[in-house]
Amino acid sequence: MNFVETRLAKLARNGDRRAFSELVDLYKDKIYHLAYRMLHNVQEAEDVVQETFLRVYTNLNRYDDAQKFSTWIYRIGTNLCIDRLRKRKASYSLDAEVNDSEGSDWYSMLASNERTPEGELLLSETQEQVRKAIDSLPEKYKSAVILRYLHDMSLQEISEVLDMPVTTVKTRVHRGREYLRERLEKESIL
Repeated sequence: MNFVETRLAKLARNGDRRAFSELVDLYKDKIYHLAYRMLHNVQEAEDVVQETFLRVYTNLNRYDDAQKFSTWIYRIGTNLCIDRLRKRKASYSLDAEVNDSEGSDWYSMLASNERTPEGELLLSETQEQVRKAIDSLPEKYKSAVILRYLHDMSLQEISEVLDMPVTTVKTRVHRGREYLRERLEKESIL
């Protein structure tokens, strides 16, 4: 996959619109899911996708072929999300959080064998509490935890996306996981 993406990026850099379109098709959903998991807002996630591809297009000449294309595009998308979270923090109080009702579907990984109405209700409540716990993570842990557990990236890949040493990523993932565990224990989920 990496070779194909690198070739497409080279073609796009030389003006091949179809190659750029293929890159958009390969990554639009992945970047949307990343943005939605970080921002929990459909409109903002869609805006981040558009802004990510605009930046990719205008900065293709800066793309280093020795680097994985996925790392480069995830870094752009993650940084745009972090920028939005910082702006949001400055302009809203914690009480005025923007959440829409679509947030619970992406926790489908918490599968349940129970299919009773009570089981479904319990599962959706658990998913909501886990989502809120992830929402409440301090910003520096949030992106590392989301990339590690929801995008299944290696510590090395996260290091490249966030542009920080692997040891720092490892610490942030560990501390983020501990924060989540403590928070969920308080709420009697674990």
